[in-house]
Amino acid sequence: MAPPSAHDPGPRSSLGADAKTDAQLTAGLKRLVSDDGKTGWRLGSRIRNAFLTGLVIVGPVTITLWIMWGVIHWIDAWIKPLLPTTFNPDTYLPFPLPGLGLVIAIVGLTLIGALAANLLGRTLVSSGELMMSRTPIVRNVYGALKQIFESVISTTGPNSSFQKVGMIEFPSKEIWSLVFVTGETTGEIKDAKPGGAEDLLTVFMPTGIVPPTGFICFVPRANVVFLSMTVEEAAKIVLSGGIVMPDVAEKMKRLAAAEKKASRFRLGGDEPAA
Repeated sequence: MAPPSAHDPGPRSSLGADAKTDAQLTAGLKRLVSDDGKTGWRLGSRIRNAFLTGLVIVGPVTITLWIMWGVIHWIDAWIKPLLPTTFNPDTYLPFPLPGLGLVIAIVGLTLIGALAANLLGRTLVSSGELMMSRTPIVRNVYGALKQIFESVISTTGPNSSFQKVGMIEFPSKEIWSLVFVTGETTGEIKDAKPGGAEDLLTVFMPTGIVPPTGFICFVPRANVVFLSMTVEEAAKIVLSGGIVMPDVAEKMKRLAAAEKKASRFRLGGDEPAA
């Protein structure tokens, strides 16, 4: 019997080749299963992200429109029954006209505000407030509601007295709260120099969720950390309970773009005319 040649793989080499082929096949199957799982996971993640993105876009718009629609219908239910039949379009139109009560209410409030600016209007308003302030129980409710409305108008109006946004350590050390800086402290409080501090700032610290409520604090200027955010951005943080935070990166991009545009404008204006 002839001895096996060097080129003959023999039974051992054949077994090794089969084992190697089986290992490659097993690894390929594992990789295929792993890729399929990863593809399915990516597809599910994309669907979930798309759903959440749509919810973020549609949710606030839908809730806002629903609240506005409810308010319009509520005002219409109060105002329309007071209108004479001749001036109520619902009596001769085939469908109810939504928003008519809201328009009438806005026009009426504007006229009342305009009339209150003259002497006769101020006299009538003063007489009404005097009567309300002298009525037991009613004066407490009226006084509280008037303060709330005045606070809301003063904080959201164009002539808001809030100048800057800052932070102070409240209610204890290493716990910081947002405050609105209204200005420098003057008068008797400044002359009293509480704690020996002479340079005091008057700040309003809202309690959150309900903007008219809060604390009036007189804080040394050194204890106030000023922020670059606007009053509107701080108000969003307070009203949302800290859920909505200002996008600092986006704000920096807008500032950089505005500065770049301004610099181009300045360079263009400095160039000599040809």
